[in-house]
Amino acid sequence: MKIVYFGTPNFAAVVLKYLIDHTVDIAAVVTQPDRPKGRSLQLAESPVKIVSKESIPQIQVLQPQKCSEEDFLKQLAALEADLFVVVAFGQILPQKLLDIPPLGCINVHASLLPKYRGAAPIQRCLMDGERETGIAIQKMVRQLDAGDVIAVSKTAISPDMTFAELEQALMELAKPLLLKVIHEHEQRIPVGKVQDHEMATYASKITIEEGEIKWARSAEDIHNLIRAYSPKPGAWTWIKVGDERKRLKILRSSIVEKKGKIGEIAPNCVIGCSRNSIQLIEVQPEGKKPMRASDWIRGQKNISFYS
Repeated sequence: MKIVYFGTPNFAAVVLKYLIDHTVDIAAVVTQPDRPKGRSLQLAESPVKIVSKESIPQIQVLQPQKCSEEDFLKQLAALEADLFVVVAFGQILPQKLLDIPPLGCINVHASLLPKYRGAAPIQRCLMDGERETGIAIQKMVRQLDAGDVIAVSKTAISPDMTFAELEQALMELAKPLLLKVIHEHEQRIPVGKVQDHEMATYASKITIEEGEIKWARSAEDIHNLIRAYSPKPGAWTWIKVGDERKRLKILRSSIVEKKGKIGEIAPNCVIGCSRNSIQLIEVQPEGKKPMRASDWIRGQKNISFYS
């Protein structure tokens, strides 16, 4: 059985490598076009493209600007693949594309559908303080993440787990679950469970602006924001160092059941919030590498936070 694999970021690249290592017959790989990256703005290949070129160099990599392009749809149809597999690809797929493979299209989504449909399910569930999430493999339909769910695997979320840690845990869940579902398609098209659409919630893409810490919020809300944004793009706050205004990213924190003045930092790196306080554990000063908060604070004089 031949598949076409759609994916772009590291999450999708790790899953692709697992499928390759388990001898899944991949007819082609589809990923986003190369994009400018870094200060030099040099074109950079996606992680999925890099894995494909290194592990299956004989397989064609397609990079359409839009998946609705007629020439691209003709290329896909000519591959005569049985199944399309989508993992964090980054484009909405048109119905004409979904109709091409005889066994349909399946999508690996990093939430327990119907909760957290959309672009940022991992970050949003952390921001909401969820204690459980997982991987859902669904049949793709035109409506966003609304298809019947074929398979689910769950994992607990610890109170201090960051985005990077949860993403890694979900990748480990996704790999064997997807392989199992692909093998099921070799026998027959699996029956999925219809989602309860009234229970659907949506996880819109996160923004840099949304990552600004407001110290007048509760310590729990701030802690959840920090871990959802860690390590990238990083939750951040404005600090005043002497007469300079600088940005400080906070990459790891803990909640302290102690009341302090809102936005005021103590020598032990504890900052008061509207309810309880935040202990800084790891920070990244503007223009510098991440470091322990205790090391950072020792080098600071006359510092204050903007609440």
